Amino acid sequence: MNIETFISDAVRRSVEALYGELSGEQLQIQKTRREFEGDYTLVTFPLLRRSRKSPEATATEIGEYMTAHVPEIASFNVIKGFLNLSLDGAFWAARFEEIAADDHFGQAAPTGRTVMIEYSSPNTNKPLHLGHIRNNLLGYSVAQILAANGHTVIKANLVNDRGIHICKSMLAWKLYGGGETPASSGMKGDHLVGKYYVEFDKHYKEQVRELVAAGQSEDEAKRNAPIMREAQEMLRRWEAKDPEVYSLWETMNGWVYEGFDVTYKALGVDFDKVYYESQTYLLGKSLVEEGLVKGVFYRRPDNSVWIDLTGDGLDEKLLLRGDGTSVYMTQDLGTAYRRFEDNRLDDMIYVVGNEQNYHFQVLKLVLKKLGYAEWSDHITHLSYGMVELPEGKMKSREGTVVDADDLIAAMVQTAREMSAELGKLDGCTEEEADAVSAMVGLGALKYFILKVDPRKTMLFDPRESIDFNGNTGPFIQYTHARIRSVLRKAAEAGIGLEGDGDGAAADYLPEEIALVKSLTEYPAVVKAAGDSFAPSIVGAYVYELAKTFNGYYHDHSILREENPAVRRMRLRLAGQVARVIRSGMRLLGIDVPERM
Repeated sequence: MNIETFISDAVRRSVEALYGELSGEQLQIQKTRREFEGDYTLVTFPLLRRSRKSPEATATEIGEYMTAHVPEIASFNVIKGFLNLSLDGAFWAARFEEIAADDHFGQAAPTGRTVMIEYSSPNTNKPLHLGHIRNNLLGYSVAQILAANGHTVIKANLVNDRGIHICKSMLAWKLYGGGETPASSGMKGDHLVGKYYVEFDKHYKEQVRELVAAGQSEDEAKRNAPIMREAQEMLRRWEAKDPEVYSLWETMNGWVYEGFDVTYKALGVDFDKVYYESQTYLLGKSLVEEGLVKGVFYRRPDNSVWIDLTGDGLDEKLLLRGDGTSVYMTQDLGTAYRRFEDNRLDDMIYVVGNEQNYHFQVLKLVLKKLGYAEWSDHITHLSYGMVELPEGKMKSREGTVVDADDLIAAMVQTAREMSAELGKLDGCTEEEADAVSAMVGLGALKYFILKVDPRKTMLFDPRESIDFNGNTGPFIQYTHARIRSVLRKAAEAGIGLEGDGDGAAADYLPEEIALVKSLTEYPAVVKAAGDSFAPSIVGAYVYELAKTFNGYYHDHSILREENPAVRRMRLRLAGQVARVIRSGMRLLGIDVPERM
């Protein structure tokens, strides 16, 4: 049953019985605010011209009519012109039975829409870092949430495997690497390549300083530094498919992909399709040529290609360099075109940091001017804020980033130490302790990042994230494990969850009704999170559900309850709470343990 529809229909029938048929007026009904008693609130002020009474008298009259004629309304109270309606225990017991009987509770019916969501999008010149972790976790979670909303979801990764930044790592390895490989060094491939990206920057800055000391301006020195000129020449040779450069590129990218796969597996994220910019930039170039023919773009004397967007409130945008090499916009045009043509997408969502807001404005506008408005209007940039640390911002070129692999390992180790200290691993085998530590460490990391509104810049504090109290992943995980422990003990004691006089026959306490109400809200929470691409909405809901259950469990015994019908009802209620916690956490990409 849709509770909002039921309440709305019941209120409409009652108002029309008292004051005559409503002619198009919208009833203002909302959930009762927490500080007041009631489930739903009717705002009576728009009805005063019909009732010809004061707000309080109108609300009282409607409330009295509804308690007399709508069996499910147990009571009402009036605060000024607001009528607060309370539904009876039998109504909520019936809703609980619907939830328990619905194997797909929280999963919407298929919509027929196909949505692609791109996340991760790493560069193959460095390992993944904390910023990438937020990107991956956000993208994967939004994909899970959109699938729960009934969409066919394609999880895509666009690997930035070409460009000047890749050539910087390649050149530095060639100049200073001495043939070092992941096998010879014992380093993960992505870490090894990232090491030479930092090495390039070190030598580049040194050369710039020398040129400035010799009398060149800083801008001239940056352009004329020999190592930068060599990197630019290497990029031109790569685009010309020079065998030596291309072979080195394939080798070093291969090292990086092996490293990335290890990190993705540890994070618990995956992809349905992987695109490579090296395979789409030529298509992008062809779209630029098409734009030149159509007069959408223009060529400057240095042979570079631009589009003038000043008439649209933006600026002039480079699409192709004078030497013929492409830029990010070139390849993004090609990638977008290929995706929509190959997959017949209804929507395309890019999970990219907010420093690229302008880029996506331009991308959509350029595609529209090229004549692809039919699908370019279905591109969404899910812009998220940066992750900062107590020490400040991270910089890849200077090697001051928080490495993803190091962070994951540290989170798991810290989770193990804290779990052992609190006795959470007592009775666990070594294998179980490893599994729980990994689950709790990753759960802490994921929940801490995803509980924050994606649009906000966030401060990540590893110490704060691993806590078994408060709004944290471990607190929610422990609540699930606690419920599963109660259910196991019930099974071991031979206490069944069904029988004569099952849960529907037991009277619900107000705290039990509160839990049922919370459970009924889950589908609406999933929908709201999907509509706004915000896993934080799911996180907030699951935390409140876990917190409500813990308060209830503290005050009311389940296994020691003497009334068999009440005990069965409480066990079934606890089981459904655990089920929804598990479902909600899965939407965040977080596993929950059976025991802890």
